[in-house]
Amino acid sequence: MAELNDWRHRRSVRARARAAELAAAYSHLDAAELLAVMIEQEFAGDIAIASSFGAEAVALLALAAEIDRNLPVIFLDTGKLFPETVAYRDTVAGHLGLTNVRIARPDILELAAADTGGDLWSHQPDACCFVRKVVPLVQAVTPYGAWITGRKRYQGGLRDALQPIEASGGWVKINPLAAWTKQDVFGFIARRGLPKHPLLAQGYLSIGCRPCTRPVAELEDERDGRWAGTGKAECGIHTLESDPEPPAPSPAPVVTSP
Repeated sequence: MAELNDWRHRRSVRARARAAELAAAYSHLDAAELLAVMIEQEFAGDIAIASSFGAEAVALLALAAEIDRNLPVIFLDTGKLFPETVAYRDTVAGHLGLTNVRIARPDILELAAADTGGDLWSHQPDACCFVRKVVPLVQAVTPYGAWITGRKRYQGGLRDALQPIEASGGWVKINPLAAWTKQDVFGFIARRGLPKHPLLAQGYLSIGCRPCTRPVAELEDERDGRWAGTGKAECGIHTLESDPEPPAPSPAPVVTSP
């Protein structure tokens, strides 16, 4: 165990040093240029893109497809997604010619132990995200030195100060659209004639798992529709470490006799 922890520590230190070096050299590039340098030069064969195939995902995927249609695209199938999202994944992959979409799923035995009734999301959303998203994502990106995300500063919260290149645990993380605005994203989608997620028309502006996502009202922030009323703002995959720790369990409910 000590040797494993030492390896993880060394990997994390290397990732931070590499991210700082790359940020100094490339943070000024626009999204397409940054993607090209990372995919073709700095991390050739050692990088993947993680995509939710959500409301805005097609913009980043289109840019990546212009560089390498065989780039590994990791899609987390949590078992709780909208069927429209799964169908949209196939629509986008076909439209862009993506040839290497990899589906990551939670381990069936871990899921059975952690979410026996399938309703963990309703009372322990952090624990649900951990077993359905964080652990499968860590496993999926472990073979790579870097991975690409579609996060943007305008999405707020922990993303306000998002940089184009950063370190997260043992990985270098590339955020090509960090400086894009909402208008940039949907303007790009419209100009390219890219397919839109079908739930957009129903008011879903940030799309995650079905039980924890709702449409947003006109004056609400787009991410107000995620985990509404829980105080939760992130699923955990963007604060992950190479050896993620599960969240502390909530106190067991008190059951009284009638």
